[in-house]
Amino acid sequence: MRSNKVNAAAGLVGAVVLGLSGAVPTAVAAPDGAARAVRFCGVDRATGLGVSAGRDVPCAAALGVAAAYTGVWQRAGGAPVDVHTDGATWTCRERRGDPNPYQECLDVNDGGRRVLLTS
Repeated sequence: MRSNKVNAAAGLVGAVVLGLSGAVPTAVAAPDGAARAVRFCGVDRATGLGVSAGRDVPCAAALGVAAAYTGVWQRAGGAPVDVHTDGATWTCRERRGDPNPYQECLDVNDGGRRVLLTS
């Protein structure tokens, strides 16, 4: 009985550590229905939205893209917005999600590089 409690506690601690590390990839439903792997990078300070990035985008860059975008997105009126950060240009826009919309930024030079902002 005691070993079951110890094993359960160890498993719970491990799950919490993995959840807090932000290194666990998650699947986000893309507009075309395909799931793309991203990892959680943190929270945008201005909006409180969660920032996630594809494996090929460093979290520091993703947080910079999010900050640049959230600084101008309200003035865009729903139109796509280009932001420039860390020597790259990103096109950002709101996308339909299920059930909630999300913000997506794609590197204009490499459309596979993406940053997501979600609530």
